[in-house]
Formats: sequence, C-alpha cells, structure tokens
Amino acid sequence: MSNSTGVSARGKGRAGFGSAFPVAYERARRRAGARRAPLNLLLLPLLYVTETFGAINETFHEWWIRQPGWSRWTVYILLIVGGVLLPSEQVASFMSPETDWATLLFFPIGGYVLLAIGLNVVVGQAGLLDLGYVAFFAIGGYTMAVFGTKYGWSFWEILLVGLVLSALSGVVLGAPTLRLRGDYLAIVTLGFGEIVRITANNTEYIGGPNGIGGIPHPPSLSEWAFPDAFPFNLVGLEGVQPLSYGTLSAHSYYYLMLATIVAVIIFAKRLERSRVGRAWAAVREDEDAAELMGVPTFKFKLAAFAIGAAIGGAVGVVYASQAISIIPNNFPFILSATILAAVVMGGSGNIPGVMVGAFLVAWIPERIRFFGEYRVLIFGAVLVALMVFRPEGILPSRQRKAELEEGTGGMGSMGAEVAGPTADAEAGR
Repeated sequence: MSNSTGVSARGKGRAGFGSAFPVAYERARRRAGARRAPLNLLLLPLLYVTETFGAINETFHEWWIRQPGWSRWTVYILLIVGGVLLPSEQVASFMSPETDWATLLFFPIGGYVLLAIGLNVVVGQAGLLDLGYVAFFAIGGYTMAVFGTKYGWSFWEILLVGLVLSALSGVVLGAPTLRLRGDYLAIVTLGFGEIVRITANNTEYIGGPNGIGGIPHPPSLSEWAFPDAFPFNLVGLEGVQPLSYGTLSAHSYYYLMLATIVAVIIFAKRLERSRVGRAWAAVREDEDAAELMGVPTFKFKLAAFAIGAAIGGAVGVVYASQAISIIPNNFPFILSATILAAVVMGGSGNIPGVMVGAFLVAWIPERIRFFGEYRVLIFGAVLVALMVFRPEGILPSRQRKAELEEGTGGMGSMGAEVAGPTADAEAGR
C-alpha cells in the first residue's frame, strides 16, 4: 500500500505544476462569484493572478518536501553563492539605478530581512503581537555605540553583549506583560518601544537627541580580495575586499549582514523543528488548550520574546557599526509597523515568506524613487492590494494558511476574529 501511495505522490509531483492553473482559476472564480456581479469582471483577473501564485507555491512545496537531503543542500549552497554575487553591477543597474546597490542591500534590505526573521519568531511562531520590536533594534545599536566609543571594546565582543542585553530586555518586557493577550499585549509592547526611544532622547550619557557619533568599525579580518577571475570578473566584483571594513566598504558590510542572516536562519529553523517550536505552535493555535495539555505557555512565550529580541539586538549592533553615528530618531515606531507589515505580507510563520516580504518592503520604495513624493502613495497601494487579494501572505506556511481560513487571522488570537479568504465564498453558497 505504501508503494502505491509513493507512486501516486510522484505522479502528482510531475503533473502538479500543470494542474496548478486550473485549480487557481477555480479558486479565483469562487472568490469573485461571492461578490456583487459588477465587481466580478474586475476582480477575477486579479484574483486569478494571486491564486495562481498560491497554487504554484503549494505545488512547489509538495515537490520540495520529497527531495532528498543532498539536493536540498545543493540548493541552499547555490542560494548562498547567489547572495555573494548579488551586489554585482548587472543586478544593480536594474534593481537600484538611483541608489548604491551594495549599501541598499546592507540596509534597509538586509536589516529588514533579519529584523523580519526575528519578529517572525514572536509573531509568526508564537502568535504574539509585538508593536515595539524597534526597541530591541535600538538597544543593540546603543550597545554598540556606548561600548565602542566609551570603553573601546571590539565589535565582536560588543555583538555578544548586545545579544545578551537585548535578550534580557525581552525578558524584562515579557515577564510582567505576557499574561496579557491580544490588543492589550500589543498596546504594552508599543509603549515599551516608545519608552526606549524617549529615554534615549532624554539621557545625556548617551548623547540625548544628538545621539552618539564616532562609532568604530569592526576590525578587518583580512585584506584578501575577490580575484580577477570567473565568476567575480563577470559581475564586476573583482578586487572587492569582503572582510575589510571601513567607511566606504559597503560590500563588506553586506557580506557581514549576509553571514548573520544565514546563521539566524539555521538557528530559527532548528528551533521551529524542535520541541520549542512545537510548543510555540500550540500556544499560537490555542493557548488555553495548550496549557491544559501541560505546555508551560508562559515560559515558552517568554523564550520567544527573548530570542526575537536577541536577533533584533544583533541587527542593531551591525547597523550601528556601519552607520558610524546613531540618534533616537533612527528608531521610530513606524519601523516596528513596517517590519510587522513585512512579516504579515510575506507569510507569517514561514521564513522564506517573511524574507520575501521584508525584501519587497525595503526595495519597492527605492525602486520607484523616480515617482518622487508619490512613491509612498504607490507603495501603500501595493501593500493594500496584496493584503486584499492575498491576505494569507505571499508565501504562507501551510499551517498558518489553514489557521487563517478557520478565522483566526493567521496570527493566533489577536483580540478579534478575522474572516478568512474563503469566508465570502462560503457565505454566498
């Protein structure tokens, strides 16, 4: 019996991509048909595009989980190599014609991606709405600034201290507040983010509103440069020193951020597949049921806050080491909202999804800079359209998508029930 099941699964994998299109059309027709007739013709093409993307994503996931380990690792290595070659001149000419591409890759793109992975631990895996995540980013940045300028510590020492202090800040925030749920927790975390920024603005020891300048760069690890050979000469990276840090070393900071992202992804995936990740999933789906089944929910929620905070602090340390100076206005509430939007838009609970969401949130405003003052309006319209036609996110995890369709909004119980994407279709039957 298992043999016939395996054969059918393989057959489904071979025909899956071709069958994705009729499946997507049927879903789009059902969703459009649940609305008023005049809107059908307008909505059907848009819904078909989004549903086609979703069907292809599901089919690819089915294919991917059947691949052997060696082929997966081959893809991972190729992705890392692609990341190393990403700052090439050929890519920059299209992706960022009006901005230095390597600098943009470091921040905001790289920084947003790493912050989104950290916030995904809290929001996507544990189902806790955190509107003050920028506070941990600020704590990491000020840790780098204070210990680097006032005590002369090395970047690598400060990075460890920043991780610890940010994690402790997560515990300090979570210990008295994590018994709250939904909107109340969101309000408390929002207040924590503002408290950190206002405290920094009013503390003379860390520069007050003027911030801290003269932050040291990380020590250069090597003067080695990419050789003038394939593939580096093909993409214009020959002569770049990836391990030498300085004021004009945008490439080396990008590679530092890339290495941090890879390390955090490995750590986050290991957590997701562990007992801790399963406990977070139970808390997210139904905290009361999880507690009745013996899951120490408070402990695991506190761990989620601490781990997410540590990742945010690491981003702050790396960012401050390149920025040279920081001020409290570098850490506004809108940054927390932007990273949360990236997590939800990309696909809460799915690391590749939140990375895609963070990339788009950071890149689209820069790519449409030629629109001038209207670029923010266009960017907002794109976000609204994505959330209307793809509410579960661009690349949602299958488990979170199922939660969304059950009416939990794809983010645990946030204090209100949100209708899933199939609700209108079901109501129209």
